[in-house]
Amino acid sequence: QVQLVESGGGSVQAGGSLRLSCAASGYTASTYYMGWFRQAPGKEREGVSVIRTGGTSTYYTDSVKGRFTISQDNAKNTLYLQMNSLKPEDTAMYYCAATGTWAGWTGMFDPVRYNYWGQGTQVTVSS
Repeated sequence: QVQLVESGGGSVQAGGSLRLSCAASGYTASTYYMGWFRQAPGKEREGVSVIRTGGTSTYYTDSVKGRFTISQDNAKNTLYLQMNSLKPEDTAMYYCAATGTWAGWTGMFDPVRYNYWGQGTQVTVSS
């Protein structure tokens, strides 16, 4: 049974950093395409970052480029999102997701492309 479990969220002040983790079980994360999404209250879920299998390529939405870094530890079957220079607008519930099908780098920012989801971890950034 596929399971994704996020951790690492919390409350920080603007300019601070957090590292989110997503532990995968029931499959080998390095063989899937994985992404981080976020959803703020009253807003749609949006794609933040995507990593191709084996970590060969990474993609970011414009608002986080240069501040967030997605990575994967295949030995630990874990996905990470390092978030630096956090802003109040980054406040949201963050989710990791996985799929076995590549839909192009733009398509992979659409939540409907993903089969498996974690329960989410809350990130709150205060000004």
